[in-house]
Amino acid sequence: MAQGHRPAVVEGEATPEAAPARGTRVAVSPRIRSGPVQSVRDSLVVARRNLIRMMRIPEVVVFGLVQPIMFVVLFSYVFGGAIMVPGQTSADANVYREFLMAGIFAQTVTFATAGAGAGIADDMHKGLIDRFRSLPMARGAVLTGRTLADLVQTALTLVVLAIVAVIVGWRVHDGVLKALAAFGLLLLLGYAFSWIGALIGLSVRTPEAATSGGLIWLFPLTFISNAFVPSSKMPAFLGHIADWNPFSATVQASRELFGNPEGLVSDAWPMQHPVLASVLWSTVIILFFRTLAVRKYRSATA
Repeated sequence: MAQGHRPAVVEGEATPEAAPARGTRVAVSPRIRSGPVQSVRDSLVVARRNLIRMMRIPEVVVFGLVQPIMFVVLFSYVFGGAIMVPGQTSADANVYREFLMAGIFAQTVTFATAGAGAGIADDMHKGLIDRFRSLPMARGAVLTGRTLADLVQTALTLVVLAIVAVIVGWRVHDGVLKALAAFGLLLLLGYAFSWIGALIGLSVRTPEAATSGGLIWLFPLTFISNAFVPSSKMPAFLGHIADWNPFSATVQASRELFGNPEGLVSDAWPMQHPVLASVLWSTVIILFFRTLAVRKYRSATA
C-alpha cells in the first residue's frame, strides 16, 4: 500500500477517528431496571433511606404529633358539650367525643400529605431527585419509597393519637378486629392522598410552596365532610358534596367499624356502603395520582 493512501471505509465499520481519545469521559445513560421484584426492592431501599432521615430529625415527628393531639383536646372539651349528635336527645360531651374521633383520625392521615409534598419538593430543590434519576433503578421507586416511609410515620402518629383518644374517653365497641380494619382504611386513605402530595411536590419549585399548596385543598376537603358535624346539619348542596366526599366515606366506615355514634346517615350510596366506598375511592385515587406523579417525575427538573 502506498504511503499516505488511506484504506476505503466500509459502511458500518468503526474507524480509529470515531473511537474516543484515551481519558475522555463518555456519557452513558443508566440502564433502567425493570420487573415488579426489582421495583419493590428499589422502593424499599428508598423507603429505608427516608425512615433513617426521619429518625435523625425527631422534631419533625414530634411536631407532627402536636397538632392532632391539640385537635382532640380542643374539640373534645371546647365543643363537646355544645354539639348534639343527631339521634341523641341532648348534647352529650361523651357521645360527641366518640362521634368526633373517626374524623380526627382521618384528618390526621390526610394532613400528612402536606409534609410529604414538602419533602419531595425539598429533594427536588436540592437536586437529589436528579441524582436518583441518574441511577439504574425503577422509575417509580423513588416516589413509592417516599410514600411508604410517610405511611410508616402516619401509622406511628395514629398509635399515639389513639392512646390520647382513649384517655379523653373514646372507646371501641365492636371488637379489636373491626377496629384494626378501621385503622387499615384510614392508612389506605392517607397513602392515597400522599400521592397527591407527591404530585404537588414535583410541580412546585420550593418546599414552602408545596406546604401551602398541600393545605389549600385539604381544609375544604376535611371540613365539608361528616368529620366534625353530620352532613344533615349542612345546607342541602353542601350536604350532597359531603356525602360523596372520599374523606367522608372513610370517616363513616371508621365510625361503623369502631361502633361509635354515626348520627343520621344519609341515603347517598357512599354513606350506605361506607367500607366499600372507602376502599374504592382510595384505590382510584392511588391509581390516578400515582400515574400522574410518576409521569411528572420523569420530566420534572429542579
